[in-house]
Amino acid sequence: MNPRRTGPLVDPAELPDWLRGLVERSADLDPGHFGWPRENPPVEARPAAVLVLFGEGVDGPDVLLLRRADGLSSHPGQVAFPGGSLDDVDRGPVDAALREAVEEVGLRPEGVRPVATLPELHVAHSGFRVTPVLAHWAEPSPVSPVDLGETAAVARVPISWLTDPANRLRVELTGRHASPAFLVPGMLVWGFTGGLLSGLLDLAGWSRRWNRADVRELDEAWRAAEEAEDIGFGRS
Repeated sequence: MNPRRTGPLVDPAELPDWLRGLVERSADLDPGHFGWPRENPPVEARPAAVLVLFGEGVDGPDVLLLRRADGLSSHPGQVAFPGGSLDDVDRGPVDAALREAVEEVGLRPEGVRPVATLPELHVAHSGFRVTPVLAHWAEPSPVSPVDLGETAAVARVPISWLTDPANRLRVELTGRHASPAFLVPGMLVWGFTGGLLSGLLDLAGWSRRWNRADVRELDEAWRAAEEAEDIGFGRS
């Protein structure tokens, strides 16, 4: 497998119907689809990868998310996909994304099939150039925080929850444009993860019309997520 390749890594016809369109449309993308600038990241930006893991549970197709521990010095309490920097042992973004998922949530990689990689997204404020790795959770395994000092919670969040207009809004930070966010019980998905997830829902054709004029400050959005009704899906 060529670690620099972007787009489908498998024949989309081999995938479940609900995932096939997303993988087919992953070809020939540029960061502009997700709202990122189209210029190349600076050479000093550190390579990293995240695992966007799609499975199918009792509530239909879902995606794996984690909440970072509140005591971390970098992005405390934020919701993210499993992932991190590429290490010397990694052959490329796919290896890195899987390794990080094993380290963070105890994922069993033999049940995961990487299906596509997306173009690098430059996260300027943290100095990373991140390759999203899309994967199909063909044989789901139990997941939970491996180290509570790093990961506070893990959840399989149904796509139907994320596409419900009642759970979508935009978050506004001082000096920045408002960006897509999602209310998940006990989790506010915003920032890099919210923008990437929003773009993926659009790309897959899963999005529903939602109120983009619902713009809230970060603290207010977090309170709304904490007050969201806990329906008990896939939380570890």
